[in-house]
Amino acid sequence: MFTGAMVALTTPFSDGEIDFETFEELIEFQIENGIDGIVPVGTTGECPTLSHTEHKEVIKRSVKAAAGQVSVIVGAGSNSTAEAIELTAFAKKAGADATLQVCPYYNKPTQEGFFQHFKAIAEEVDLPIVLYNIPGRCGGAGMAPETIARLWQLENIVAIKEATGSLDQASSIADLCDITIISGDDSLTLPLASIGAKGVISVVANIVPADVKAMTDLILEGDFVSARKWHKKLYKLSKNLLSLSTNPIPIKAAMAMLDMSSEELRLPMVPMEQSKKAILKKALKDYGLLD
Repeated sequence: MFTGAMVALTTPFSDGEIDFETFEELIEFQIENGIDGIVPVGTTGECPTLSHTEHKEVIKRSVKAAAGQVSVIVGAGSNSTAEAIELTAFAKKAGADATLQVCPYYNKPTQEGFFQHFKAIAEEVDLPIVLYNIPGRCGGAGMAPETIARLWQLENIVAIKEATGSLDQASSIADLCDITIISGDDSLTLPLASIGAKGVISVVANIVPADVKAMTDLILEGDFVSARKWHKKLYKLSKNLLSLSTNPIPIKAAMAMLDMSSEELRLPMVPMEQSKKAILKKALKDYGLLD
C-alpha cells in the first residue's frame, strides 16, 4: 500500500466552490493510468483553506471514487492534536486506507512534542499513518531521525513522506529503523530510492501519472539504469512545478494549460505570473504535453 507511484491530488475549484465533478474525473484519470495510490487533501490539495466540512467531503468522495481500485491515503494532519485525531477518526469511518500526518506547523513543537503528537493519534485511531516531514512548510521545524525511529516502534506508524530534500536525513532514518521511506519531492524520487526509499507521493503525477508509475516500477524491480532514463525525462518538468512558485500554483497552472481543470486557487494563494507561465508552457511543450 505504501510503495510505488502515489499522486498528491489537487482540489479543483469553480467560482469559489470545490468542483467535485472534475475532482472525480481526475481520480478516474489517475486510475486509468495505473497509479498505485491517491493522496487527497494534502499540501497540493490546499487543505489549509478548506473548511472542515469540505475537507471531510473530499475524503468521502475520494474513497467512493477510488472504489477499492487504488489505495487512498488522506491528509488528516493538523497543528492541533485533537483536530488531527478528529480528522483521522473520520477518515477511518469513511473507509480510507491510511492517513498522511504532517508535522504540526506554526506552533513549532520540540522533538518530544512531535513524538507525543503522533503517538496520541496512532493510539487513538487504529488506522495506518504516513508521517509527513516537511520543515519548509513548518517554520523550519522538522522531525529528527531519532524521533522518527521512536515513532516507527508504534504499531500504526508505517511510513514517512520525506520532503526535507536531504539525502543525509533519509540515510539516517534508514540507518536507525526500517520505516518505509517515500519521496516527497519528485526530483528526488530516484536519488532517495538509492538509499532505500520505496516510491513517491508525486505532484507531477497529476499530469503524467503513467510516466511516474513507469519509473517507480523500475525502481521496485531494482532496474536503476532504466529508471534513470525516466528520472532525466521527468526532472526538468518536476523542478519547474516545484520551483517556479509555491505548490500548488504551478501544477494548477499546468493542468489549466492541459484543459484538465481550472487554475483557480483560494487566497492567500494566487495564480502564477504571466512571465512564469511562459516558462511553464515551454516545459510542457518540451516534454511533449503541448504542441
